[in-house]
Amino acid sequence: MKRFCLILFCAGALAAAGDPDPVGRMLDEKLTAAQRNNACFALRGNRSHEVVAAMRGALSSEVVRACAARNLREAGAVDELKGALAAPEPEVRAAAARELGSFEKPELIEALVKAAHDPNVLVSTNAVMGLGQYHDRAVLPYLLDLAAGGGAVGVAALSRAARFDEPATLPVARKLLWGNDAAGKLIALLIVGECGDAGDLPRLREMAAKSEPVGTRGRGFGLMPALDISRAARSAIEGIEKRQHS
Repeated sequence: MKRFCLILFCAGALAAAGDPDPVGRMLDEKLTAAQRNNACFALRGNRSHEVVAAMRGALSSEVVRACAARNLREAGAVDELKGALAAPEPEVRAAAARELGSFEKPELIEALVKAAHDPNVLVSTNAVMGLGQYHDRAVLPYLLDLAAGGGAVGVAALSRAARFDEPATLPVARKLLWGNDAAGKLIALLIVGECGDAGDLPRLREMAAKSEPVGTRGRGFGLMPALDISRAARSAIEGIEKRQHS
């Protein structure tokens, strides 16, 4: 019996010696990306102070950043993620903003809106993605305010605001119909086609009469056909006219 116990003790010691702690492996830059991410994944669900602190530090590593950010979310580490919004690296701020939105906490909306105005587009668009995870309509005015600014952030905000199916999105969409952002126009046309009225038809017919292709290079696998604003405008016209006749 003593010999059996000794064998078990030695086997355990050897296993421990050949199996460093997951935190050490995750942070070991000599290991491969796969090895480090495996170690990070092994810590998922661990809410200890030491592990949470290690995950916060790991956000600075491009190799394990995505895994560490998700681990912080699953650990409920709101304070650590919120603090990361002030990190000097835009990639860290972006990851933190995206994960913070999943908590859907009202008290985090202000911080995410501030991040949505970050001068770095990666950060701002990820902050909008974070806001877009809220199911509470309290976030809608913020999304519409961001949408009115146009650009990549505006398009992302408007597409998420549209999911609330609220009349308040229509005035913003109408405004974007007169802008220069092609992607914004396409989203706006979808909203106007679904919620607009006869007063929108003159502008829609003007847009339908002018071919304005939108390039899709870099989207999907190159098999997606070119989008045309005039075609989208015609679809919006059909939607409004169909409602008028029903």
